[in-house]
Amino acid sequence: MKVQRNGRSFTVEVTADGEGLVSHAGSALLAQLADKTGLTRELSHGLSSMRERRSAHDPGRVVRDLAVMLADGGEGLSDLGAVRDQAPLFGAVASDSTAYRAIERIASEPELLEAIRAAHARSRERAWALGVAPERVTIDLDATLVQSHSEKQGAAGNFKGGFGFHPMLAYFDESSEAAAGMLRPGNAGANTAADQIAVAEAALEQIPSERIEEIEVLLRVDSAGATHELLDWAREGKISFSVGFDLTEAVREAIRSLPEDAWSAALCQDGSERPNGEVAEITELLDLEGWPCGSRVIVRRERPHPGAQLSFSDADGHRFQAILSDQDDEDIAPIERRHRARARVEDQIKDDKDTGLSKLPFRDFEMNAVWLELVLIAHDLLSWTKALLLSGELARAEPKRLRYRLLHVAARLAFSGRRARLRLQGTWAWAGELAAAFARLEALPGPAG
Repeated sequence: MKVQRNGRSFTVEVTADGEGLVSHAGSALLAQLADKTGLTRELSHGLSSMRERRSAHDPGRVVRDLAVMLADGGEGLSDLGAVRDQAPLFGAVASDSTAYRAIERIASEPELLEAIRAAHARSRERAWALGVAPERVTIDLDATLVQSHSEKQGAAGNFKGGFGFHPMLAYFDESSEAAAGMLRPGNAGANTAADQIAVAEAALEQIPSERIEEIEVLLRVDSAGATHELLDWAREGKISFSVGFDLTEAVREAIRSLPEDAWSAALCQDGSERPNGEVAEITELLDLEGWPCGSRVIVRRERPHPGAQLSFSDADGHRFQAILSDQDDEDIAPIERRHRARARVEDQIKDDKDTGLSKLPFRDFEMNAVWLELVLIAHDLLSWTKALLLSGELARAEPKRLRYRLLHVAARLAFSGRRARLRLQGTWAWAGELAAAFARLEALPGPAG
């Protein structure tokens, strides 16, 4: 083997006699943060009925380790070995067959899956108390396609000609957390109101009970959310909404009738005026009877980038988008800006597809539904780690970059008397940030009780 050092080439002799080396050292942050937020304890309590003898693996620990494995980049049960093979960092980790039986048992008893969701909610309450809590909550609903390359229970053809699943997902935008998810066949509709309501209700159950009455909640969906059933449900629950609105002929006619001085500058996400974009309200020009009282239609126009195809244009060649909302801000630009921020949900879904969602590994539909719940927990372990333990660029890093820079770092674990020290490579560019993250983790108070 050849290596380079100071411009010189060296021949390296490779031996298998090293001691104290551990891999995936940074992923220990995830496991220990699960303990600090009470997630491990809550999972153990909720799944205690699964443990038939004291010597057996704690089912809560099995679920936690599976979530850590997914956050670490695993795609299937066999990847649990990446955690199991680092026993000094993660302790005793269940075998693949034990983990399979745990998922199979949870899938066969719906109350166990509900216990996992309840444990997730209670640990979220703890994470919010530690500093994750947002000032307001925006629930982003969206459906995504997950391809299947083999016959699996519940897999079906989708509207894009593919084959697989079409889960409905919900995220808390301000805290970048995964709120809820529902696994569905590939032929399930994106605008199925019953599914949207079920996932939105599950998301609300993830908001800590002492905050649900006082915190402002906004439901944000693309045009698939413009259904009377969903918006009536939101109004009944005193939840504001912002959904995409189709450019029907009536909407187009209303836009065409607007005078030029009806348009005002749209806003960038930092609050500055958007150089390409203007907004206007056309509520008074439409018949909105049947939609919740106070509904408003706001449109945005912009010049498309060169080469873009226009689905609807006026004589000046603008592109238009419309939203339906019941927010009562006098200035419509912030309403439109908040809705446009919904684009971040695509990043959340992309991150989850890089955290175990892209390959639902089981033949059984209900077992894949459990897997989806594990993906949501893994998502939050990463989000909480970034919010509570990291800063700067790393606090915004996508999972792949975070794994390369921190989670998959190797280190030497040295023991001296009753002390242990994890020694990171001093020249690694992010060694200081990882050491600081472990120090912040150590400073966090543990769960009470």
